[in-house]
Amino acid sequence: MQRTPAPACTRIGLVIHHGRPAAVAAADRVRTWAAAHGVAVTEVDVWQDQPDRPGLPLPTRRNSAAEVAASGHPDLIVTVGGDGTFLRGARVAAQDGVPVLGVNVGRVGFLTEVEPDDVESALAAFVAGRAQLDERLMLTLRASRPLDIPPGLQSMLCYGRGPLLPPPPQRDTDCPNGVDLDVTAVNDIVFEKLARDRQASLGVFVEDTLFASYSADALIVASPTGSTAYNFAAGGPIVSPRVRALIFTPVAAHMVFNRSLVVAADEPITVRVLDRSGQIAVSIDGQLRGVLEPGDWVSVLPAHRPAHLVRLGPSDFYARLRSRFGLADAPAAVADSAPIVVD
Repeated sequence: MQRTPAPACTRIGLVIHHGRPAAVAAADRVRTWAAAHGVAVTEVDVWQDQPDRPGLPLPTRRNSAAEVAASGHPDLIVTVGGDGTFLRGARVAAQDGVPVLGVNVGRVGFLTEVEPDDVESALAAFVAGRAQLDERLMLTLRASRPLDIPPGLQSMLCYGRGPLLPPPPQRDTDCPNGVDLDVTAVNDIVFEKLARDRQASLGVFVEDTLFASYSADALIVASPTGSTAYNFAAGGPIVSPRVRALIFTPVAAHMVFNRSLVVAADEPITVRVLDRSGQIAVSIDGQLRGVLEPGDWVSVLPAHRPAHLVRLGPSDFYARLRSRFGLADAPAAVADSAPIVVD
């Protein structure tokens, strides 16, 4: 956690969950505050204007680099919605290394910081340098080849959800082994079987050492921030966001050893698709971004830049954990002690 100096904020990028009236109303409060303080506002919109009618092309989506360019490279990203909206905004913010402020109108709000009634005071605190930045490790990918999505998969998966994001572009780097992909994940990168009747057969390497070969429904590589998401639902550990680590968790593994593994951030985890495996879908923060074939490999490693979450004060991760998961005390422990008063 670090306090941010008073930044030059001339433009705010808004990421809004338009399906929630409360989010639309909170976004209007951001615009009103910005207009009163001479700050421009641009809505960050991933949906390009293409019709979605029979006989016409499916609408497309922009990747994060195109989004931030189209929105004029804001100095601050403000997301108005739940954690899903926040994840989208954080990926956009990471392109320019700018902070992201989450306004919570969702049901869980594990990542979002501010309630709608506090929008104006939060923006004023950020501009005045009274806010704090919570640094979070993000993930990126190196792969044996650029990712792609097979023809026909787009139309099969888009119904009810809108079009898929495009495969991540290749970074312009001189990588002697594989290709660096221009993509970041706040929560996790998941490798999962594409067909129900074909297992994911995957070899997992830590650095250059084979750790184990798995036959499973999926493998999750999570950041500490993402340890409370799919990783937790799959039985993985919760890791403090202050820890620089990668968390690896198999899902429904057909083997005796099905435990999670926590490794240092500088120990990349490489997943190789084995010869007799079915196709493997690669999802980044819940979004399908590519399909792997036998022989392909992908390495997960820390992103070049961390995410910077705007906080109004010190983040009490464990109190939020207790609240969001509704943790209850053991009846025997309560019976054996006086009530614990939490201020």
